[in-house]
Amino acid sequence: MEEGKLDIVIWVCIIALFILSFIGVVFPIIPSVLVLWIGFLLYHFIINGSELGLVFWIAMLLFTVILIVADIIANSYFVKRFGGSKWGERGAAIAVIVGSFIIPPFGIIIIPFIAVFVIELMQSRTTQEALRASIGSLLGFLGGAFAKVVIQLIMIIWFFIVIVF
Repeated sequence: MEEGKLDIVIWVCIIALFILSFIGVVFPIIPSVLVLWIGFLLYHFIINGSELGLVFWIAMLLFTVILIVADIIANSYFVKRFGGSKWGERGAAIAVIVGSFIIPPFGIIIIPFIAVFVIELMQSRTTQEALRASIGSLLGFLGGAFAKVVIQLIMIIWFFIVIVF
């Protein structure tokens, strides 16, 4: 394949990977940050290995850590803040993944909500306490998803700024 045509194919793949990273916010089975990194690495190793410097790679590594930590912290924070238990936190995390397969994309909201509610009731919490913890899991997921989208946008914009300027 000619070099120009190869570049076009790689660019299509990079753009598709960036879009797929946002789909990963709704379908947690898709590792969003890994998909972004594959796009960056495709550019670096196939199109131009000299444009993405050390500062870019260190920044992307830091954003990756922030992405992972933000998701965990948001979920834990809201479930705890709304009176949920450790089991409720763990159940919400598992239910997000399961829910993405059951009734996508709404399952990632409905299934964790129900799971936390049931888990909290099983731990002898009142209906009101269980409902409150369920709302916390919902807010935690939404907060984490919002943080992911913002951080991924920053990473992608930074990538394009580096390669254009």
